Amino acid sequence: MRGGPGGRGFGGPDGFGREGGRARRMFDGGELRLVLLKLIGDAPRHGYDLIREIEALTGGAYAPSPGVVYPTLTLLDEMGLVEEQRSDGAKKRFGVTEAGRQHLAENREQVDALIARLAALGRQQEQGDRAQVRRAMGNLREVLKNRLFAGDISDEQAHAIAALIDEAAQKIERL
Repeated sequence: MRGGPGGRGFGGPDGFGREGGRARRMFDGGELRLVLLKLIGDAPRHGYDLIREIEALTGGAYAPSPGVVYPTLTLLDEMGLVEEQRSDGAKKRFGVTEAGRQHLAENREQVDALIARLAALGRQQEQGDRAQVRRAMGNLREVLKNRLFAGDISDEQAHAIAALIDEAAQKIERL
């Protein structure tokens, strides 16, 4: 599924995606900052590690772009919430500071809600995208719109269509 930040998409009007035809950003305001701080608080990490961890939490449905993660890490560092640690190679690894731990504690409810949102997206992804089902639903919707709004349908045909839809719903329910 494509279409969100970093080229990845996310679900529907449940807070993960499209509302009113516009794609919703995965994180608003300082939310990404809190998620990154939480993950760094769990274990010191490089920027790439943070991207992969978020992708893992969402079951591959979302991965923030480096163009968002690295500036956020710089901001967290400038705010004194994380600090660069010694690491092998050229990658900067960050650990949380005492001020960062305090900030996490002060924002615990929001942090928990953000992680829960990512995990819910992961569960949704695990259940499967089921593109073929969405395609079929869209096809049915368009056929119905075309037939019903064309005005060339009799009452008998409308009842037959309703009966077919009811029958399909019952069969799906029994699967």
